Amino acid sequence: MNGYIESLLESGKKNFVFLGEAGCGKTEAAVNFAVMIAREKAAGGVSGKVHFFDMDQTKPLFRSRDVCGLMEEEGVSVHFEEQLLDARTLVGGPAACLKDPECFVIMDIGGDHQGSRMIGGFADLLKKEDTKIFFIINSFRPWSLDVEQIDRTMAEVLGMARLGLEDISLMSNPNNGHDTTAEEVIEGHEKTLAMMSEYIDTECLCVMEDIAQEVSENTKTPVVPLKLYMKYDWE
Repeated sequence: MNGYIESLLESGKKNFVFLGEAGCGKTEAAVNFAVMIAREKAAGGVSGKVHFFDMDQTKPLFRSRDVCGLMEEEGVSVHFEEQLLDARTLVGGPAACLKDPECFVIMDIGGDHQGSRMIGGFADLLKKEDTKIFFIINSFRPWSLDVEQIDRTMAEVLGMARLGLEDISLMSNPNNGHDTTAEEVIEGHEKTLAMMSEYIDTECLCVMEDIAQEVSENTKTPVVPLKLYMKYDWE
């Protein structure tokens, strides 16, 4: 169990929501959180069921439902609704699990404001002390290159989700592909800090597990190592 995630569980957090622009890395982070919590549960570190809700209805590629079998093998109950053409179809069950003190909930929300619309009806449940809402910024993505672009995306996403800046925590994920180096991560993270520190603290930094140690030695931000689960079929 990663120390940062462990501290969240010890503080009473049980619901974890991942928001952000398309391609920022929400799905990878959400799947990793679910697997780590499930493994902690299996080891006896926490009690309760782990439920994963794939709320992404905005694209057909790189959705957490694609690794449904992997998560279920780890003891995670995965929920999603098949999409009919371009219809937005809401999966059932989030409200009951969010309210249940015996459930850990991980929600992977589709990119941009169209995706965040899917959780607007749950806003009151998400603004509770047991819930952590991450807004992920990947400073290498085209709509996160400067403060103005981030502000526009964040305003649209949070507006549709009926959330405010005070409801979220910032997660930095400066990922530039499979070959991202530790130097690139540090450079991208420093850029995020420089852009956002005036408005909101950056709470944690996601890093691919093979370079996590090197990055952690060069930043004061808590590092969350991620295993790469979302891959193309030929990888």
